[in-house]
Amino acid sequence: MSQSPFQKFTVKKKNSVIKEEIRQEKKTYRKERNAFFEKKKEEEYQARMAKKNGMAPKAADNSKGKPATGNMQEAKPAAGENSTRTTPKFKPTGGATKTPHTKSEKAAAANDNAPTGVMPLNKFMAHCGVCSRRDAVALIAAGKVKINGTIATEPGYKVKETDEVVFNTKKLFVTKNLVYILLNKPKDYITTTDDPQGRKTVLQLIQKATTERVYPIGRLDRNTSGVLLLTNDGDLTQKLSHPSYEIKKIYEVKLDKPLAKADFDKIVKGLKLEDGEINVDSLAYADSKDKSIIGIEIHSGRNRIVRRIFEHLGYDVKGLDRVMYANLTKKNVERSKWRYLSDKEIRLLKYMNASKKK
Repeated sequence: MSQSPFQKFTVKKKNSVIKEEIRQEKKTYRKERNAFFEKKKEEEYQARMAKKNGMAPKAADNSKGKPATGNMQEAKPAAGENSTRTTPKFKPTGGATKTPHTKSEKAAAANDNAPTGVMPLNKFMAHCGVCSRRDAVALIAAGKVKINGTIATEPGYKVKETDEVVFNTKKLFVTKNLVYILLNKPKDYITTTDDPQGRKTVLQLIQKATTERVYPIGRLDRNTSGVLLLTNDGDLTQKLSHPSYEIKKIYEVKLDKPLAKADFDKIVKGLKLEDGEINVDSLAYADSKDKSIIGIEIHSGRNRIVRRIFEHLGYDVKGLDRVMYANLTKKNVERSKWRYLSDKEIRLLKYMNASKKK
């Protein structure tokens, strides 16, 4: 079977001296970036809380040290900008650090994915889950949308919270600000909103990302790490969790011993577990020199399914990391860190595998 889906796991070996130089350079680079963005995140958080409490935000303290570039997660932008892209790649030279490029106000407004205050009618309909913004324009042009009892004709009409918008005799509402967060989950955190036993939850890792109440999409075991999505978009959560959409997931599995060729073939052909037959989409040795590290692609959402596949054949799973979920990876997101999804990523998620809907 082709190992092309798992080329990402295979890294070419380099001279040890060169590798160490690169490692130290990256370590210094990450440290400088982390300092900058941790500070920025704290300032934005304080500003949001001050605004919420009706107080003036504290002035930023720029007296301590020089600004440095921060980690790959970014604080939630102020002034309505709710979608951040990953930090631009830049490299400090000569002891000085370049500051990342900031988006213009126009670009910030264009990337606003959470409905707050007034917004264009077509965007309002998209956030209400009626259709895409482009399709909303066609529906409005066809006279199928009413605002306060009058047929709407302008997709750019600014809908206010006091307006009554009706489509197909159904009143539409802006119920909340939609937030989409990608977390690189570490071990020892559980994917529940709270825990009576007092264990650490993933929400503790993103508590400064938003004041909205968000929920994990699906679950990762306490000892499983990797890509985890959190949102307050109920429609998207239902879609990504429903088996009919066949959402793709890729895991890197570390076993207690090399996976035998005979067992490899059994998994590829399909196994019969206690709750029914399971078939994987793709399987490969992630490391050609260490056959205890396996890459597995699967779309089943059954509980602990990856661990159970290997345990059924007598293997102990020492490590399990989800490297891809719904075509989203943890690239440039360090362990325990998070980032907001971009508008493009959100659109792709909402229309992913739409043809598979039953």
